Amino acid sequence: MKVSLIIPAAGLGTRMGRSAPEKAGISRKQFMLLNNSPIIIHTLRKFANSALVNETIVALREEDEAWANDLFRKELPGQNVRTVLGGESRQQSVENALAHVSEDTELVAVHDAVRPFVEREIIEKVIREAAATGAAIVGIVPVDTVKQVHRNKVRATLPRERLVLTQTPQVFRLDLLRRAFEKAREDLFTGTDESSLVERLEQTEVSVVLGTDRNIKITKPSDMELARLYLSLETSPVGIS
Repeated sequence: MKVSLIIPAAGLGTRMGRSAPEKAGISRKQFMLLNNSPIIIHTLRKFANSALVNETIVALREEDEAWANDLFRKELPGQNVRTVLGGESRQQSVENALAHVSEDTELVAVHDAVRPFVEREIIEKVIREAAATGAAIVGIVPVDTVKQVHRNKVRATLPRERLVLTQTPQVFRLDLLRRAFEKAREDLFTGTDESSLVERLEQTEVSVVLGTDRNIKITKPSDMELARLYLSLETSPVGIS
């Protein structure tokens, strides 16, 4: 079973409102430093620790490719990490990367560049689930009550036991994911994640693997405080219980 990992990392990170490392010269949340290493490096190390992932393709903005390649060679020696040109949207970036995965790839995993606390056990569990079913994502059950609203008025209370908050990785058979992106392009459809494109095909049910609330997506300044806490717990002798 050959698994290719795609990391869309061409986003501008406008919600973060901070600057990336000075050498980047631009604002990218995925390149912000977390304990002296860019967030994306922490993320890539998690997948480097799994024997199930065979190659990694990172979709970047053109102006980031040269220095990012140097960064990956320095921080991830011996790892099969390649870069491709990303697009103006996450969907375009993933589709661009799909064109560059090895042809003997069976499964493609897509993971957010700014989710550095995903656990290896979850990575491998969702990959194995996708190998068995064709499509699997990571998700958690919401703890808050969820309301459906119109403007500022409540229209319904949604049953939490039938809801999940989706995370990444999201893993699919290569042929299935390529068909999903082709159909979306034909229909001019833009999804919020890869699963939403696969769901539209109505060919394969998407399985959900239970994640953890530590698998946060770092998108705003306050998330960095929590990220520093999680990293300190990961690197402490006791670790996270």
